Amino acid sequence: MIDLIFTTAIVIFCVAIAMALVRIIQGPTLPDRVVSFDVVGVNLISIVAVLSVLLDTAAYLEVILIIAILAFISTIAFSKHIERGVIIDRK
Repeated sequence: MIDLIFTTAIVIFCVAIAMALVRIIQGPTLPDRVVSFDVVGVNLISIVAVLSVLLDTAAYLEVILIIAILAFISTIAFSKHIERGVIIDRK
């Protein structure tokens, strides 16, 4: 029974990623696309966490940390690009 719940959760997260990918492609503005990229990152973290519990292993926890760090850095870089047009100021 619990396996069915975890499998359903993974399917729901995959549907959420698909909807976010549609928003990335059709997003009317760049901030919409940035938020959609962040949603994809959060849903990937959720999928890996549920998969880790489903497989009863802690091996995927490092993967969760790496995905979270990359999603955070990319969101900051995109928002700096939107705000100023450059990511790294060289003065």
